[in-house]
Amino acid sequence: MHDLPELPELDNLFCPEGPILEAQQQAAKLFGASETWFLVGGTTCGIQAAIMATCSPGDHIILPRNSHISVISALVISGAIPKYIMPEYDSNWDIAGGVTPSQVDRAIEDLEMEGQKASAVLVTSPTYHGICSDLREISQICHAKGIPLIVDEAHGAHFGFQPQLPLSALQQGADLAVQSTHKVLCSLTQSSMLHMSGNIIDREMVCRCLQTLQSTSPSYLLLASLDAARAQLSDNPDKIFNRAIDLAYQAKSKINKISGISILEFPMFSNFPAIDPLRLTIGFQQLGLSGYEADETIYKNHNIVCELVGNQSITFVINLGTCEDDIERLVSGIDDVSSFASILRIEGRSKFSVSAPFPDVKTSLNPRDAFFSKKRRENIKECVGKVCGELICPYPPGIPVMIPGEIISEEVLDYLLHLKSKGASISGASDPKLSSLLVCNV
Repeated sequence: MHDLPELPELDNLFCPEGPILEAQQQAAKLFGASETWFLVGGTTCGIQAAIMATCSPGDHIILPRNSHISVISALVISGAIPKYIMPEYDSNWDIAGGVTPSQVDRAIEDLEMEGQKASAVLVTSPTYHGICSDLREISQICHAKGIPLIVDEAHGAHFGFQPQLPLSALQQGADLAVQSTHKVLCSLTQSSMLHMSGNIIDREMVCRCLQTLQSTSPSYLLLASLDAARAQLSDNPDKIFNRAIDLAYQAKSKINKISGISILEFPMFSNFPAIDPLRLTIGFQQLGLSGYEADETIYKNHNIVCELVGNQSITFVINLGTCEDDIERLVSGIDDVSSFASILRIEGRSKFSVSAPFPDVKTSLNPRDAFFSKKRRENIKECVGKVCGELICPYPPGIPVMIPGEIISEEVLDYLLHLKSKGASISGASDPKLSSLLVCNV
């Protein structure tokens, strides 16, 4: 009964004058934006709109190589040419960090030396593991050059509301920030928000891009859930996350006492100012277990589903619905993994030597040209040195290992096949067995 179509009383998402406009204005006030748009296509369509609104075909955009798959699809749609920043990488954890201000400054200078100017800079902050970049300094560098800063803040919709939480992207000077309201806040899956601040970006262009990308029949269930999430947060913004933060610290304290277990902490990525306290990334390197093996034990024996499973770790998120019983089950599950490893006497066994999956990316075609180019299928063993024709991406976290237009290296193939052997779900590959790949006819 509540799944209603566009009716006069319910307003029009693309030309709001009534309740949608009012709801978006209240959200903008709460999140500190000059304007907020509700999204029914997830953060994906917000990222795509942000890049389309700032980059025309052939324009250059600076972005980290470990950007989400939605960013790469935005490059295909917009025709923007990427200037990649290689993130700091910890091989012990197989986790990439954010980007530093000096890396952004250097990328801008590199383009200027080539006679080009960046039309936008995009930064992912926080990352899926909660690692934050110094957006305040990055925004100052960008604005000194008149370049807009877009922030993929999918996992940081809760930032800025309490002292224990990192500052939000808008509080640090971002021009556009896209948040997955459904991740840590409580809207329905697929609902997100796009926030704008300042006047560098043309708001009318953002509106046109969103109308191009979003459904003309938006779900009012999703729209209403965004307003409900805003209302829930508005009731007590200074204290609403107190319990979740306390539970997160409690969980970390107890898990730190378990033999052979590591927790990803802020000092491990010293170039970055903060890590989300509600993210709990647990490593099993000392036990000789992969994240996939540990996750299987926790799920099978305790029915606990992690947020993100990786090669060397698993990540959990403490949120508004978490209770003390959940923490006790989690601690018990992690303790079980430690005991399991001890029984099997697998501590210290040799493990795969992990190196960054994209240490030295070489590009032959930009993503749009590669996406539309003619392709052929090759045996995967014959693909080294060829131009990749597919967007191949272990999911989650949705960070592409291969992007159309990149030259395939032996290191990338080894990394991809290792992830598959450990049970990772690989999306985007036309051959799910990874016995072959599509390459571009160049």
